[in-house]
Amino acid sequence: MPVLSVASELYPLVKTGGLADVAGALPVALAAEGVAMRSLLPGYPRVLAALQGARPVLELGWMFGGPARLLAAEAHGLDLLVLDAPHLYDRPGTPYAGPDGDWADNPQRFAALAQAAARLGFGELPGFQPAVVHAHDWQAGLAPAYLHYWAGGRRRPGTVMTVHNLAFQGQCDVSLLAELGLPPEALSIHGVEYYQSIGFLKAGLKLADRITTVSPSYAAEIRTEAGGMGLAGLLRDRAGAMAGILNGIDTAVWNPADDPALAAAFSAATLDARAANRAALRAALGLADDPRAPVLGIVSRLSWQKGMDAVLAALPTLLSLGMRLAVLGAGDRDLEAGFRAAAEAHPGQVGLFLGYDEALAHRIQAGCDALLVPSRFEPCGLTQLCALRYGALPVVARSGGLADTVVDANEMALAEGWGTGFVFNEASAEALQGALGRVATLWQDQDAWRRLQRNAMGSDVSWTRPARHYAALYRDVAQG
Repeated sequence: MPVLSVASELYPLVKTGGLADVAGALPVALAAEGVAMRSLLPGYPRVLAALQGARPVLELGWMFGGPARLLAAEAHGLDLLVLDAPHLYDRPGTPYAGPDGDWADNPQRFAALAQAAARLGFGELPGFQPAVVHAHDWQAGLAPAYLHYWAGGRRRPGTVMTVHNLAFQGQCDVSLLAELGLPPEALSIHGVEYYQSIGFLKAGLKLADRITTVSPSYAAEIRTEAGGMGLAGLLRDRAGAMAGILNGIDTAVWNPADDPALAAAFSAATLDARAANRAALRAALGLADDPRAPVLGIVSRLSWQKGMDAVLAALPTLLSLGMRLAVLGAGDRDLEAGFRAAAEAHPGQVGLFLGYDEALAHRIQAGCDALLVPSRFEPCGLTQLCALRYGALPVVARSGGLADTVVDANEMALAEGWGTGFVFNEASAEALQGALGRVATLWQDQDAWRRLQRNAMGSDVSWTRPARHYAALYRDVAQG
């Protein structure tokens, strides 16, 4: 079955968050389910530089101020279609922002991506007729809208809209309606209108045949007023078209038995070899060389959503329990400053790398004893899946996919030999402090700790089951 995936980023070509990991791993996993997925993404400089054998396959004409065309290419085993429009994408910075903030023409930049997806959906590329167009997040949210409004009696493919994070919705002024190629009738609550603006994500959620989120719990949370971020009513109306499908991770990339970033390979059967990675992490981040002190890790955006303020508030408790903290991340300036001050005030106890380093992320997963993920909301989360794979026990708030993927090591679970980590109720300093106390207590029983590590490493965090669910969904949508 041919499927077109539309995303603004895709690992390993370009990544700012978990969306890229999903967009990069899902096509490979779906091949085993009989799904031939091609991925459409913008032609950022780093994407074009990575393409192998790129060739022009479709001239798209003038798009928002300049000529555009589609390139077909392969990279890292992925079948790609790249929107080559230098006037829109040949820029420094992230996919969404430059040195002075978000690009002012982001509505046009990502409307162009969605328009290219719609034209592919209608079969403009010879030899390629997708049965389903799968749009990811707000940047691709207008693709279902164009397929809906531009059909003009033509048969269109099925459409799926996936929400990776409802907090990012993509809105612009209604005065852009005609410029974006949308008809007047689209500006209604039954179309793209969203609180007197044009809502990219809202359009996809309203007009796609099916909606998915990246975990079952998140699918339920966003239908509540507290979690719906202004879209709860729409999502409740479309509850029958929604499904929560847990993400997986690429278990070839995240494999402690064969990871070139690590000081030593290890598995659930060779946990003793993990000690070399603990020592290497302490050395890399300047932590005191005391193997008896548990090392807690953070690999995260430093933001309120991720509960990083709660970590700073709970830091005195963490240190009083004899723990060390290894932090990799960047984000809000105040939180960056808070972690920088903590590292300066507690040398040997708090190690910090501001920014992102993929190899260091692997080393933290392999070298920390537990990973903190105290998110206030977390659609799925990937770091806790990597932590399970690497035997770093996740310490997570009961939120979204965190609740779906980590089995709390409470007294009953420990007695029955279950549990893969620690789950606490909310991303507050008090709740986190309680969880840290539980971590410190279990650390004293190394036999029990090792049992939990083996449980965690035995968890199926691959894309096998999610791919099966997506393939079934595509077949259902394609049949209409």
